Amino acid sequence: MEKSVREIMEAFADRLKTDTNILIDISSRDKNMRELADRINTELRLLRKERRCYQQGDQELKDSVTNISHDLRTPLTAICGYLNLLKHEEKSAAVDEYLAQVQNRVDVMISLTEEMFRYSIAASSYELKRERINVVSVLGESLLSFYGMMQEKGIQPVIAMPEEPVWRMLDVSALNRIFSNIISNALKHSDGDLFVDMKENGTITFSNTAQTLNSVIVGRLFERFYTVGTNYYSTGLGLSIAKLLTERMGGQISAEYKGEMLYITVQF
Repeated sequence: MEKSVREIMEAFADRLKTDTNILIDISSRDKNMRELADRINTELRLLRKERRCYQQGDQELKDSVTNISHDLRTPLTAICGYLNLLKHEEKSAAVDEYLAQVQNRVDVMISLTEEMFRYSIAASSYELKRERINVVSVLGESLLSFYGMMQEKGIQPVIAMPEEPVWRMLDVSALNRIFSNIISNALKHSDGDLFVDMKENGTITFSNTAQTLNSVIVGRLFERFYTVGTNYYSTGLGLSIAKLLTERMGGQISAEYKGEMLYITVQF
């Protein structure tokens, strides 16, 4: 009986990890053991069916996001073209103001469309181009690209990074996207500060005061399409993309809220 139990345990663990139609079979002729194996096989069939339904639905959603983002690009490009033409026409101050509002909304739509497109790319199975890169350097460049936005918000970041390079085999474009999305999210929710701490082992922690958040909200930050409050200018995909890309490159990412501080930690 002990041998049968071990066979069932090992086979069950293997079936959970692999997508296969092979059922559990044991060498024992014991009626009870064979009945147990049959019951587990029945549950495995149901689990496999539900998994495939989920995968199909997930793929359909990704395809829909890609198609929608593509379909929106053409009319948005046309609208931008006509708005540029109108800028050179004679018009009243009121019309100028209305056009500025339209341009603002179009810019938001373009940003949201691009974010949706980036998510569909991150969620697809395209091959990442790994190369030996210095994570310290990439992080520094990402922070520098947000310098203007930090000045606008009156944020003086406190940054601590190793003096020596930290080398990893990663996709530099994906890593840039991860850092950009995390920093953008931090600035969006920051109450006026930003702390970035990178260790020699490749662990990077981004933190900021965020009194409007709580542990429940932070626990959902990586969910796709989840937005904090009623933010009409976000698809809620930024941190989802960061999580997808981090895990695809074998890294780990987590969020924590304590003492009115939001902590997002990435490790490669």
